[in-house]
Amino acid sequence: MTAWNMVAGGIRLAVRVSPRGGRNAVEGLREDAAGAQHLVVRVSAAPVDGEANDAVEAVVAKWLGVKPRMVEIISGETARLKLLRIDGDPVALSRKLQSLTATEIAA
Repeated sequence: MTAWNMVAGGIRLAVRVSPRGGRNAVEGLREDAAGAQHLVVRVSAAPVDGEANDAVEAVVAKWLGVKPRMVEIISGETARLKLLRIDGDPVALSRKLQSLTATEIAA
């Protein structure tokens, strides 16, 4: 199962967050024991008052090259596993995710 799927007006992206990770970065795709993929995102912010969530949205937006207002956490606000919605052309976003994650995995 891929970490993202196309929906009307954008994509949904499964993310695993490491708050207080020392830096803000996307670390690539990982697969859990059940075979589900998620994008691993590390943020330096603490999970207090939504700071880590705001940082996740900003990091993913920058990594994808979209405006921060186009990225929104739609579930998992208090959990490490989150589901994000990224607004935009679903095909273009999916292609961008494929190319970026292929680069991350190859590095």
